[in-house]
Amino acid sequence: METDRMVQVVLPGIVAPEGLEIREGRVPQAGPGQIVIAMEASGVSFAEQQMRRGRYYDQPPFPFVPGYDLVGRVLATGDGVDAGLTGRRVAALVKVGGWSSHVVLDAADAVEVPDGLTAAEAETVVVNGITAWQMLHRRAGVRAGQTVLVHGASGGVGSILAQLARAAGATVIGTASARHHDALRELDVIPVDYRAGNVAARVRELAPGGVDAVFDHVGGRSVVDSWHLLAPGGSLVAYGSASTRDDTGSKQWPVLKILARTWLWNTLPNGRSASFYNIWAGRALAKDRFRARLDADLTEVFAALRRGDITAPIAARLPLTQAAEALRLAESGTVTGKIILTA
Repeated sequence: METDRMVQVVLPGIVAPEGLEIREGRVPQAGPGQIVIAMEASGVSFAEQQMRRGRYYDQPPFPFVPGYDLVGRVLATGDGVDAGLTGRRVAALVKVGGWSSHVVLDAADAVEVPDGLTAAEAETVVVNGITAWQMLHRRAGVRAGQTVLVHGASGGVGSILAQLARAAGATVIGTASARHHDALRELDVIPVDYRAGNVAARVRELAPGGVDAVFDHVGGRSVVDSWHLLAPGGSLVAYGSASTRDDTGSKQWPVLKILARTWLWNTLPNGRSASFYNIWAGRALAKDRFRARLDADLTEVFAALRRGDITAPIAARLPLTQAAEALRLAESGTVTGKIILTA
């Protein structure tokens, strides 16, 4: 690739993965306070699966460049930015735009990646790791000796959630299909097959007094079941509506229903709490605070990765120009681990 050429993947509308388009242009320039990142790794997440269906609740209008996060080297700095950042490896959470060989963003939105982690290793825990860390520690406040339920414990966020909860000293019950149960047991997670029988009944057998926290990305009826599984003083953290990925109609409605339920449940005098986690909450009103938390939490996640408290396997690495194949593979449900795009 020419050093002054940029390659991007464009999502033109509601299309099959093969409908993604490849666009070329010139590498952007860094404005005041900005940096240009030469992308080394960007992940394929559930958000892109929803976006290509027009189902992500606050996605931008088509066409746009998808890619929720990225890791890369700082190629250039703008006025007011420390020139010493040039050449450093950084990570960034962008929501869209990551599937590009070069990305320009505010320098304050980048988090330095510690030495000892490759770009691909770091990428596996950017959006998934921040989400898991903040829900576990900032929302639910999970402590040693507690018991938690993680839905989708073999998935991107769920796997890291389960491992971080174990590192915090909690007992973890995790739902997953049977083929993932051995891997969960190796992580000291108690597996429950969400495809076999009544999940709620099985969890009650394992935790007769209820669980101290539930992390639910499924949405729909699952959120109601999760609420009723809480012990007194327990916390439900909902963070998605995966069960509605292939639905039609309003993309906001599934989330609005969860928000309404959590508001109602929080009015009940039973000591339990419920919330819907949005990784972007507070950014518009308190950008500096948002950035400080992002930097602190991702730094903690990188440290946990280096210590071996968490592992995040890489399922496949494909070049940016094969984004359609990568997205199709992610949606197939046949692989375990993060699918990485490289420039």
